Amino acid sequence: MRIIGFRPTLLPTLAAGVTLALTLYLATWQQDRAAEKRILQASFEARNRMPELSLATRMIGIDDLYRRAVAVGEFDSGGQIFLDNKIAGETVGYHVVTPLQLAGASRYVLVNRGFVPRGPAYPHPPVVAVPSGPVEVHGVLSAPSSKFLELGTGSTVQDSVWQNLTVDRYRQHSGRVVASLILLANPSASGLSAVVERPNAKVAKHVEYMLTWYSLAATIVVLWVAINLQFSKPDESQ
Repeated sequence: MRIIGFRPTLLPTLAAGVTLALTLYLATWQQDRAAEKRILQASFEARNRMPELSLATRMIGIDDLYRRAVAVGEFDSGGQIFLDNKIAGETVGYHVVTPLQLAGASRYVLVNRGFVPRGPAYPHPPVVAVPSGPVEVHGVLSAPSSKFLELGTGSTVQDSVWQNLTVDRYRQHSGRVVASLILLANPSASGLSAVVERPNAKVAKHVEYMLTWYSLAATIVVLWVAINLQFSKPDESQ
């Protein structure tokens, strides 16, 4: 029968202590971030339940993200662009984005009118008609993602086909004064599929990171205990 002894040594204990402190700090930080994102998620959902906002009444900003809104004005077909490499189900195509000049104002709001599949003329975009005259567009306010990788701007904007969209880039390219948020039209334009974006503060990502760090901390404790366990026979311990 063997006797189990536990004799921690200095260096493994110091290494384990430092690493454990670091992993617990990171786990706690991710836990706090998850709590912050839950508050943000609740705010997004509360905005989405608010009465529809008329874009003619005031300028919109980031605090209006995910609000339902209505825009009245006229589309400017000369500013229409196609965002390439978008996916709906298993189909690859474009998001059709058209500037709408708000009634009684000189400013515009970009309207994502919906998804259209690639056509046989690809890489040229399909023909998507733009309504003429006054229109009323309902939808949800969204912010285009700024998380993308580009090797250069030369290949990202080719006539009306763009690989990525930012409001600042559109302003510089078109010279139009456009709002900082985009209106996702719902219902979409005829022949297009509506682009739907659910409010998502990405709480799950921080919870996943938190659990990873706590798991690593537990692993460090188990390894430290295992390294410092010593087994001996009865006659060796006398």
